[in-house]
Amino acid sequence: MTIEKVPTLVAEGGDVLFHVNDLPEDITTIAWFKGLRNTTQGIAAYAPHLNLSRPGPMYSGRETVYRNGSLLIKNVNPSDTGFYTLRIYRHRTRISITSSYLQVHAFIWKCGRLATSSQFTIESLPPSVAEGRNVLLLVHNPPENTVEFVWFKGVVDFKNILGIRNIADRKPTVWGPAYSGREKLYSDGSLLLRGVTQKDRGLYILRILRADTGNEEALMQLQVETYLSVSCNPLTSSQLMIQPLPQYPAEGESIFLQVHNLPEDVNAFFWYKSKNRKPVLRIVEYVATTHSITWGLAHKRRGMVYLNGSLMLQNVTESDAGIYTLGVLNKNFDIQKAYVEFYLKKPVIQPFVQITDSTVAGRRSVIFTCISPDTDVFIRWIFNKKNLQLTERMTLSPTKCGLRIDPVSSTDAGEYQCEVSNLFSSKTSLPDPRVR
Repeated sequence: MTIEKVPTLVAEGGDVLFHVNDLPEDITTIAWFKGLRNTTQGIAAYAPHLNLSRPGPMYSGRETVYRNGSLLIKNVNPSDTGFYTLRIYRHRTRISITSSYLQVHAFIWKCGRLATSSQFTIESLPPSVAEGRNVLLLVHNPPENTVEFVWFKGVVDFKNILGIRNIADRKPTVWGPAYSGREKLYSDGSLLLRGVTQKDRGLYILRILRADTGNEEALMQLQVETYLSVSCNPLTSSQLMIQPLPQYPAEGESIFLQVHNLPEDVNAFFWYKSKNRKPVLRIVEYVATTHSITWGLAHKRRGMVYLNGSLMLQNVTESDAGIYTLGVLNKNFDIQKAYVEFYLKKPVIQPFVQITDSTVAGRRSVIFTCISPDTDVFIRWIFNKKNLQLTERMTLSPTKCGLRIDPVSSTDAGEYQCEVSNLFSSKTSLPDPRVR
């Protein structure tokens, strides 16, 4: 027997159903309790064969038990947070016990990425940083039901924690053992490193804790160059490098991933598309000893590979954008890798603002949602034709697609707009919604 919460995430004032699957047959009593083991905190009991129900001491008038064992709680509030336990009896003998945890949130963002189907990513800006300079580890596409960001310098371990930021309680960042005093953690999870040194190079992992108690992770390798190596022309150095030409192609165009400094003792090289620097799609392999080329099915008809390792992709689409890896195998069977990333030149579409006005326990709040079909964009909020200055009563969602004001006051009255932008264009919503 299992219990499924519908919906998975529930906010204050909403309803939640504990839906029971595979209820045993020939049962005599269905009993719901608040908590895990305390049988004195009964909510309600139901006898299916008699079609009789009896409330318990924890019954508030908002609960309903159905014949299939499911429990409905209406108009939930923070005090409803906790474990709920279903006990099934057959002639006074308990034959099954199952529990489920309910977290009642103050509110839930209705925009951005709510599902876990598309993974968030981390981009280093710039891709390779010189010693003494600053670098931003920019987070793309985080889930909107994010509760907490945790950064690690190296593998996931307590001693490697850089910082923890909980975006729900608005408290300042809690720094960990790996904090050097040069880091800054932003509300969208992005991490700024100031005055980097060679000790800063290496693996960084960001773990995101979601409101549904799940978590996601993404990793990246930070490249730190010495002053000498970045002062010289990087294309004439001995390091294996890839240059995208053009860097931002339009859909339908071709892109040339030009390889510089391919080693002379190449035994083989291979290209594949990556996700978090892990191979997910093989593109092509070249073996020097046999002069053989083997293509993956997805790129066989529109790809060209050159003896210097360079790769041409024709008629590129949005699905082609991302990170590509070149692996080079030398005569000693050592593997050297280089990475390149490109995105398509795509203008944004004009967004519009949706407004939700709600009152819970006599407290009025307003949620503005910036609706845009474009992904991986930057969002800015505008109030009365000027950049919105956030107050303590205002909260932005991780990707800034949602703006919440709680509670609303007379000073919030005015005109609200949102602007979406990417590297190539920006558009602002029409000045329609107002708070009065």
